[in-house]
Amino acid sequence: MRILPRRGYLLLATGFFLGMLVMSLLVSLYVNLSQPASVTEGFPEKVEIVFLYSSEKQGWLEEVTPIFELWFKEKYGIEVSVRLIPAGTHESVNLILHGSVKPTIWSPASNIWIPYLNALWFREHGYKLAEEWVPLVFSPVVIVGWGTLVEKYNVTGYLDLYRLAKSGVDFKWGHPDPLLSNGGTMTVLLEFAEAAGKPVHELTVEDLLKPEVQEIVKTIESKAVYYGKSTGFFGRWAVDNGPQAISFFGVYENIVIDNSLKARKKWGDELVAIYPSFGTLLSDHPFVLMEGEWVSKIQRFVALQYLSFLLQPEIQEKAQKYGFRPVNPAVPLDQSIFNPENGVLLEIKVPIFKPPRGEVLEALFKVWEKVRNPGIG
Repeated sequence: MRILPRRGYLLLATGFFLGMLVMSLLVSLYVNLSQPASVTEGFPEKVEIVFLYSSEKQGWLEEVTPIFELWFKEKYGIEVSVRLIPAGTHESVNLILHGSVKPTIWSPASNIWIPYLNALWFREHGYKLAEEWVPLVFSPVVIVGWGTLVEKYNVTGYLDLYRLAKSGVDFKWGHPDPLLSNGGTMTVLLEFAEAAGKPVHELTVEDLLKPEVQEIVKTIESKAVYYGKSTGFFGRWAVDNGPQAISFFGVYENIVIDNSLKARKKWGDELVAIYPSFGTLLSDHPFVLMEGEWVSKIQRFVALQYLSFLLQPEIQEKAQKYGFRPVNPAVPLDQSIFNPENGVLLEIKVPIFKPPRGEVLEALFKVWEKVRNPGIG
């Protein structure tokens, strides 16, 4: 029985919470009510599952996973270990393809990577590896700037960065490497979308190849000083090094919240999230149950219990302090967290784009070599 939504799930702002309500209820009902009391008969005394996930979720998952392990032990009398492996999203795809990590569960930062992994895996193995998934939390992609610079230059989107670069303003730009990180991929997609004047989901390969579009993106990237290996790691680097090292950078909204206090204390300046006026993308952090031959029925059962646990209201509430918006509609947004004092807005008022076509994502990685700053290793 397929109990999780397939690859056709669309992350739209309208209807999103209704869809999540249905999915949450289905998963919770199946996992918690359909299993007989004797379900663990024949289980080993210890079970390990491997969770390969995008690094920006590290704080939340490291806090709540020990709670799950204790809960599972109390409920079933079985010791469960969830081995958490953080990585950049594109890096995680490569780890799976190369066999370096064989995860029970995979959680890239966005569902746009699911068809990409499936296509590459199918070419080599003849079946799709990732067909069942549910979003865990979500966070929009934003441009982050230091408060004094945001006010000085009035940046509202990527074309403003282009305007500054063309006018000779000395600023420093950066984002994670799209060849390693979903945050980097989404940022560069948004650069191309704004340069082409099209929503991300309407971009074509031809748009990426247009010289005038590439010129805009290349000019913005000429101001880049660093490409990090993951969005979470990039955010920490930016705050550690401060406004002298980086002026504006592309990451997720949760990075701002997670680092706002540290930035204020260390540099006496605010991190400010800029929601691009042209539009943005949402990272939905899907929980993907892998179809690999290395995943046993026992591990599958534990993984589904873990999923149900992560969707519970009290666990979703804990995600908010790390800057994530809950997908469980029973959990209201915490206005003490999502507010301008933390550099973000409660309500996202800019257009939300759907994911790009698969061929556009694949072409982006080739075009990237033409527009990136060659001086960055």
